[in-house]
Amino acid sequence: MLAEVPAAKLDELLAQAMVMSLPAGTTVFDENQACQGFPLILSGSLRVIKASANGRELQLYRVIPGESCILTSSCLLGHTRYQARGICEHDVEMVLLPASAFHVLLESQSSFRSYVFHLFSDRLTDLMQLVSAVAFQKLDQRLAALLITKESPIHATHQALADELGSAREMVSRLLKGFADQGWLVLGREHIEILNRTELNRLASN
Repeated sequence: MLAEVPAAKLDELLAQAMVMSLPAGTTVFDENQACQGFPLILSGSLRVIKASANGRELQLYRVIPGESCILTSSCLLGHTRYQARGICEHDVEMVLLPASAFHVLLESQSSFRSYVFHLFSDRLTDLMQLVSAVAFQKLDQRLAALLITKESPIHATHQALADELGSAREMVSRLLKGFADQGWLVLGREHIEILNRTELNRLASN
């Protein structure tokens, strides 16, 4: 989407940008924090989560290479503070455009506007699916649906899976043990091997 920006204008904007390398686990932004700029993810991934006072988390969406964070776009457009937390899931390299460059691009470049609005559309669809799952699906269905989106073996803790689902580790562990007892998967330390995707898919689709 930057390919259509005139070279001189692009050089001017990128001269104001920062290239940032952040290790996994870094908090990129937090609730009630002011927005510092518009990130463009080059490598790695970012988890955007909503945390409760008791420490429970619900993953809202991921940001992967080629994308940016719509919550950041929303903060820049509305001049508001963050209402969620962004954490590096893996080591992240990104370019951070200052707010002034974001507004210049939005006002002057149709390709950039299309890029931002396309991200809004995709994320709104994702969030509607999340709301529907939380409101209308049982936790075992949501867990099965999450497992079948991942490659086997899955290298993740039960806590990490619970965080993605916005649930408690104990409940997720109990369900995983139930799946294992039925022969659908094998559990190890931070290791889950899926044996029967068909049954997991059937449960997720009910």
